[in-house]
Amino acid sequence: MTPRFDFAIHATDGQARTGEIRMRRGTIRTPAFMPVGTAATVKAMRPEDVRALGADIILGNTYHLMLRPGAERVAALGGLHRFMDWPHPILTDSGGYQVMSLAGLRKITEEGVAFASHIDGTRHMLTPERSMEIQRLLGSDIVMAFDECTPYPADHATARKSMELSMRWARRSRAGFDAGGEHASGAALFGIQQGSMFEDLRKISSEALIDVGFDGYAVGGLAVGEGQDLMFGVLDYAPQLLPRIGPGT
Repeated sequence: MTPRFDFAIHATDGQARTGEIRMRRGTIRTPAFMPVGTAATVKAMRPEDVRALGADIILGNTYHLMLRPGAERVAALGGLHRFMDWPHPILTDSGGYQVMSLAGLRKITEEGVAFASHIDGTRHMLTPERSMEIQRLLGSDIVMAFDECTPYPADHATARKSMELSMRWARRSRAGFDAGGEHASGAALFGIQQGSMFEDLRKISSEALIDVGFDGYAVGGLAVGEGQDLMFGVLDYAPQLLPRIGPGT
């Protein structure tokens, strides 16, 4: 039987590596190019064409699908895979990026983020628990923990406050995911490292995520306007602060 989540490294060259993630809906060859299907479609392409180009996994977005057509509606129609006619793995972003990109339409509290819809102005509350629920309703294979994507530039104090909030939300995301019953038994949950451009904060974030325990780990808060040199500088050390192979393997 194919495992819920298994990752194997096949070859390395310095810090570069190739491998495979095996899940119930298929194998993801890494490093992977993941086409973006934010609102349940890769624009201007049919699913079979996306697959023919070599994609093993595509991405959907919790925030956008929450607004339209709605997670409950997608679930009633058989889940995101059926809705998209894509039987292979799907990763869903938690909505954390929109916490940054839609700063003018949201308010952050300890509980979560209150959004005014960019479509019609209606109010929505996205919490770690609701993010996990939406991703369960969608039926995604790789679920991302809910976090705040720290904007750039941010001073050390601001970045630390943001990172610490994300780590508290990571623990709540873990509990919310684990309460997901059948979905949790077949999907994988990834924690997201934050800390902006500060190595000490990235280290604290990594330690907090490892303490919670996730199937996989992502390096978040990059490509947010910091420029390529700064981004590459963070990428020189940030992945090394995380487990080489997660506990879910």
